[in-house]
Amino acid sequence: MYLNFFGLSSEPFSIAPDPRFLFMSERHGEALAHLRYGLQSSGGFVVLSGEIGAGKTTLCRCLMEQVPELCEVAYLFNPKLTERELLQSVCADFGIDLPPGVAGAPSVKDLIDALNAHLLANHAQGRHSVLIIDEAQALSAALLEQLRLLTNLETHERKLLQIVLIGQPELRDMLERPELEQLAQRVVARFHLDTLTAPETEQYIRHRLSVAGSTGAIPFDAESLRRIHQLSKGVPRRINLLCDRALLGAYAEGRPQVRRRMVDQAASEVFGTAPPAARMRPGARWAQAGVVAATAAAGLLVAGWISVGGRGADSPGARLAGAPASAVSMAASVAAAASDGAAVAAMTAASAAASAPALQLPPVEPWLGEAELATRLGRATTDEQQAWRDLAVAWLLTPLDGDPCTATAALGVHCFKRKGTLSLLRQLDRPTLLPLYGADGVAHFAQLLGVLDGGARLRLDGRAVRVTPEVLATAWRGEFGTLWRAPPGYRLDASAASGTRVDARWLGTQLARASGAASAPAMAPVEGRLRAAVMAFQQSQGLEADGQAGSLTLMQLNRVAGVDEPHLPR
Repeated sequence: MYLNFFGLSSEPFSIAPDPRFLFMSERHGEALAHLRYGLQSSGGFVVLSGEIGAGKTTLCRCLMEQVPELCEVAYLFNPKLTERELLQSVCADFGIDLPPGVAGAPSVKDLIDALNAHLLANHAQGRHSVLIIDEAQALSAALLEQLRLLTNLETHERKLLQIVLIGQPELRDMLERPELEQLAQRVVARFHLDTLTAPETEQYIRHRLSVAGSTGAIPFDAESLRRIHQLSKGVPRRINLLCDRALLGAYAEGRPQVRRRMVDQAASEVFGTAPPAARMRPGARWAQAGVVAATAAAGLLVAGWISVGGRGADSPGARLAGAPASAVSMAASVAAAASDGAAVAAMTAASAAASAPALQLPPVEPWLGEAELATRLGRATTDEQQAWRDLAVAWLLTPLDGDPCTATAALGVHCFKRKGTLSLLRQLDRPTLLPLYGADGVAHFAQLLGVLDGGARLRLDGRAVRVTPEVLATAWRGEFGTLWRAPPGYRLDASAASGTRVDARWLGTQLARASGAASAPAMAPVEGRLRAAVMAFQQSQGLEADGQAGSLTLMQLNRVAGVDEPHLPR
């Protein structure tokens, strides 16, 4: 309802576990590292615990999108099962067919034998098998013991099954029980996900708004941000619920920014806690209820117009101002159940809303001239490391302190710098850093938000602006930096002609997809058919056809093959 009003392209505070919105606080980064370890270790249990709504399931979904090629994962999200049902679910998720000749319902032994055979086959092929169980605090002691027995499936060299348990704090308490001591001794890594601090809460809100398409000022003032942390206790799900309802309240009032009283009102609606204003004398509360009802009615009227659409004189606010009688009538009907005083208050509020100026929509991004660009450059950051950290936000990465490119490289996302043109940046289609030089000769950093027919959209000094190619040329020397996701087997190799090494099977498969072929080409050395396929792809993309799978070529392969990387907003 409020997306257009705040300049958003998607819901910023949905409680669905969407990995795109994952905010990587320091603790979330450590938790994800523990889960990644669970995909690669050689058996036993990995335990991740955390408060309700702390982001455990979102982390798990993020992990599932980063599963290595030689890793097979089974995921259970409803562990309230019997012993047989648990084993059946595990076999089903691994895609295991029971051997022929098993009559009727398979026994526990039948299921374990089939699972063991599958795990041995995976091991022979160099594949790693992982079982992830969400909401693991719901497991009974008997099921936990059965899971422990599954970790006994092994060869002389290693365990065949790695189990990751994700659950609420009660899971930690369960594992401390004396009867589960044998299982506790097999936990090879454990991590408890704490709630967000006050600064992290603000960063979390800013991050989700940015992912949802916000390019302007954050629609929360400082006091409302502090109140959100206080009421949510730093729990991400509670933050989402509060922010979503508070934005709806601000939208209903036609205000571009959330205030503390709106947060208190939102808390009373979603948590059932009464805001301070609710402790007024009874008559005042009834009058306030009438005003709220009138505001909500006016908000519903505005929402109806927005759903139809309109521009200029026919905008939502203009239509509302042109229909005061209907607004007053609707507000009066909503408030009719209250006292006479409340109804009068409702009528008064609706009349004021109907005669007020049109609702303020997000401002149009200005086109900057040379002088305006120079002025904004003087205020823009010169901290290159901070600029890379800001760019990493678009990749759902929040690098730790130190060199951000080193931190992102550890997660398989690499920094890349070179010179190019706006045409190349349009083709690469990804958020990009642009160092812009002012009269002081120092590089000030902007982030590319889009390449337009008439120029470029930039985030500069915290604001979204537009510049023509001629104005941009006064400050930009063609230098740019961006991030890209490395493929399997990627490593830097200074001795190689291309400077990189890439898994040949992956490269052949991606080239086949890019060309529309049904299957990958035969695996030949880079100097042979694979090199020719690389050159053909480079020519199709307007790149230098050198036959080497360098960074630019791999970026375009990712883009054509649909690898999950951020794109420039349309």
